[in-house]
Amino acid sequence: MARRKRTSLVLEKAVRRAAGINSIASSLDLGNGLTLLGFSNLIETMRTRENAYNTALSTLDKLYREMLETEDELGDMTEHMLMAVGTRYGKSSVEYGMAGGVPKNQRRKRLRGESSTPIDDEQPSIVASVESKNGKKPAATT
Repeated sequence: MARRKRTSLVLEKAVRRAAGINSIASSLDLGNGLTLLGFSNLIETMRTRENAYNTALSTLDKLYREMLETEDELGDMTEHMLMAVGTRYGKSSVEYGMAGGVPKNQRRKRLRGESSTPIDDEQPSIVASVESKNGKKPAATT
């Protein structure tokens, strides 16, 4: 998705104000460095910078799309490289494992409903027996 280009409401307001001030006098000098010429120069500087910013965003979008296309290409080639190693040396070979594949003879078939994470990583649950006042023993788990 392309990044949103920037438009400046301040710039639009300044352009309208400059047009109004220009209708008073084209060489108006209000003192303290407030001249129509300086105002117009600052408007043009802002317009130039806004255009440069929006152009940079477009360039960045293009680079991002090119990077994603190259990433897809690389993913495909990575898969093809592994498949080619499997074709040349066999999927049960040491070379296939060296290339990043799981040799066919080392694969473990999963049972239906079995999670992909090993059970050894789970923390054991602790069951404590607590006797209540009425003599019953409810089991509490943590």
